[in-house]
Amino acid sequence: MKPKEAGTARTGGGGMAAVRTGLARVVPGLLLCAAIGAAASFLSGHYGGPAMLFALLLGIAFGFAGEGGRARAGVEVASGFVLRLGVGLLGIRITLDEIAAFGWQTPAVVAGLIALTIATGFAAARLFGRPWRFALLAGGAVAICGASAALAIAAVIPRTDRTERDTLFTVVAVTTLSTVAMVLYPVLFGLLGLDDRGIGFLIGATVHDVAQVVGAGYSVSDEAGDAATIVKLMRVAMLPVVLVAIALALRATGAGSAAARVALLPWFMVLFIALSAAASVAALPPALTGAVEAASRAMLLTAIAALGVKTSLKAMLALGGGHVWVVTVETLVLLLAAILAFHVFLAA
Repeated sequence: MKPKEAGTARTGGGGMAAVRTGLARVVPGLLLCAAIGAAASFLSGHYGGPAMLFALLLGIAFGFAGEGGRARAGVEVASGFVLRLGVGLLGIRITLDEIAAFGWQTPAVVAGLIALTIATGFAAARLFGRPWRFALLAGGAVAICGASAALAIAAVIPRTDRTERDTLFTVVAVTTLSTVAMVLYPVLFGLLGLDDRGIGFLIGATVHDVAQVVGAGYSVSDEAGDAATIVKLMRVAMLPVVLVAIALALRATGAGSAAARVALLPWFMVLFIALSAAASVAALPPALTGAVEAASRAMLLTAIAALGVKTSLKAMLALGGGHVWVVTVETLVLLLAAILAFHVFLAA
């Protein structure tokens, strides 16, 4: 074998070895979460409870597996990539006509709620003696899409020695509150006497993270889950707008860098819109739509299970101080404002 060919062979072999190593890292955790999701589906089918809630609770019971060891990498993939792919695939069951049925009032209300929540973050941070950087992190996370928004905003604002700690705290806090909201909000909104579409709107407008929105919505019904997903994606779509506004404001005040990078539209939202458009303009084969919907449901159950595995009850109980009050006040203001806005502007 010539030297060049030998080098190519070694490179190819090394590439395959890297792939095998990567798979070996993520497969155990993925299989664990998939097994929990399958068990949740089985329990739901036999006892009538919501599969998403079963997946969350069973995942929490396996929380020890997410603290380290062989399953950790796979759990991270399940709660990240698998979740986003599952949400993207949901687009095949939601047509553009269904999205348009929300009218212009719903996006306007969503934008108003985002602005109000971020403003509340600044007011609460000032009240509890917290810096403006944390106000932006917490306000954006609660208003838009939880941990993802916090990480995106952290990449735009000027970094200090507290930025990483504040970002980590925000991620833990909004994930904790989202997990609580996933369980409590469907019950609360049901007590308000709303139909499934109204419940779905409020879940999508108030729960922080995409995963918990999907879990809470589909634990009520398919109609509520579809509505919650659409409204949540309206909030996610506002993230680039908010990042641009932050970058421009920082540049105008001299506090930020002109080269601050702004995140593009999330890929899973692009997938969602593409599949929704395809389902709207063409009669897709029922076998195809059924297979994609089944795959989406399996992925979402796997992702919710991973979220449960990652949930640390100890960390939830350890949160304290002014930071918690800021995030809690924002969450409560968003909840009350969304309920009020729904009854004033959107209720039939």
